[in-house]
Amino acid sequence: MPGCFKKTLFALASLISFVSCILIVVAMGIPKWMTGKILCKTGADLVNATDPELVKFIGEIYYGLFRGGKIRQCGLGGRRSKFTIFPHMVKKLNTGLHVMIIMFLCVAIFFSLVSFGFCILNAIKVPYRAINGPAGACLWNFLAGAFVVLAVTSFMAAVKLHHLTERIANFRENVFQFVILEERFEDCFWICVASATAHAVNLLLIAISGIHFPKIKTKTEEVNVTAEDIMY
Repeated sequence: MPGCFKKTLFALASLISFVSCILIVVAMGIPKWMTGKILCKTGADLVNATDPELVKFIGEIYYGLFRGGKIRQCGLGGRRSKFTIFPHMVKKLNTGLHVMIIMFLCVAIFFSLVSFGFCILNAIKVPYRAINGPAGACLWNFLAGAFVVLAVTSFMAAVKLHHLTERIANFRENVFQFVILEERFEDCFWICVASATAHAVNLLLIAISGIHFPKIKTKTEEVNVTAEDIMY
C-alpha cells in the first residue's frame, strides 16, 4: 500500500486530470475561442468615411471550433448572423488544419481520462508493473498535455498564418469585403492553455511522489546499569 503522502499526491493528480478533461470538453463546445472587430471596407470606401464615421462600419465577430456569429456594420445598422463551421464553411478554411485541431483535443481528452485512471490506481495500491506506476502516469500526462499544446499551437497558426478570422468574416459575402481590425484570444483558448498547464502540474506532483524523504528516528536513551543499581 502506498504511504499517506503518496496517496494524497496521486489523488490530487487524478482530480487535476479529470478537471483537465472537463475543461477541454467545455472549451470545444463554447464558440468563444476568438473575438474581433471587423471593418466593412466596401461600405466605408463607398462613402469615403473618415475616422469619426468609421464607427458605423465596424462590426464584431466571434467563433469557436464548430460555430460562431458576427455583427455586420455596413452603414445601415448592425445585422446579426450566426454560422456553423461544419459542413459548409470548413470548405473555405484550411480543412486539414481545422480537423487536426479537433482531433488533437479529442486525443487529449482520451489521454486525460487514461491519466485519471492511472493516478487512481497508484493512489489505491502500488502496481507490480512499472508501466502501471508513476512512469505510466507521467507518460499519459505528458501525452495529454502535448496534444493540447499541439491543438493550441495549430489554432494560433490557423489564425495568424492562414487568416482564419478574415476567411470566416468574408464567408458568403459577395458584395461587401471585411477587414480585420482587431483579434483577441478568448476564454476557451485560455482554458485549453490552462488544461496543458494542469498536466504539467501533474508531472511535478508525480515527480515529488517519487522522492524518498528521510525518516525521522527518535534516539532512545541508553540505560547505564551500574553495580549500585543492581544492589538496590
